[in-house]
Amino acid sequence: MRVAMMTTIESDGSLRSRPMVTQDLKAVEFDGDLWFFTYATAHKVGEVEQHHQVNLSYSKPGDNLYVSVSGTGQLVNDRKKIKALWNPIYKAWFPKGEDDPELALMKVHVESAEYWNAPAGKMGALYSIVKGLTSKGEQPSGSDVKLDMK
Repeated sequence: MRVAMMTTIESDGSLRSRPMVTQDLKAVEFDGDLWFFTYATAHKVGEVEQHHQVNLSYSKPGDNLYVSVSGTGQLVNDRKKIKALWNPIYKAWFPKGEDDPELALMKVHVESAEYWNAPAGKMGALYSIVKGLTSKGEQPSGSDVKLDMK
């Protein structure tokens, strides 16, 4: 699950989401930060500079996996980090490449995360929902794990 819906807070307090590709965690050791390429002048950068809180939601519906990550965002203009995370495939979104002076990174420092894993397959999910609707006080099967990174 590398594509996240990144939600930021607009200047009027409303929420705005857009898809973002999380940089490959195999390329860097996970230290509590997630990295995304962006243009330094992108609208989301201004939103994050005003309201640092960010939510990232990931889903893999075919496997009934869902993750919600909350943290603080920050623009990073580190050319070495950009080069370390760069992949030529990103030229599709950033045609001037890794040397584009407008290219930057959005770092999200993870503060908490929640993970849901529903029963496998559509029939398992359907069974879980029906069981939850027909059972008194019983929760559907599956797991809900909360992580606090603070």
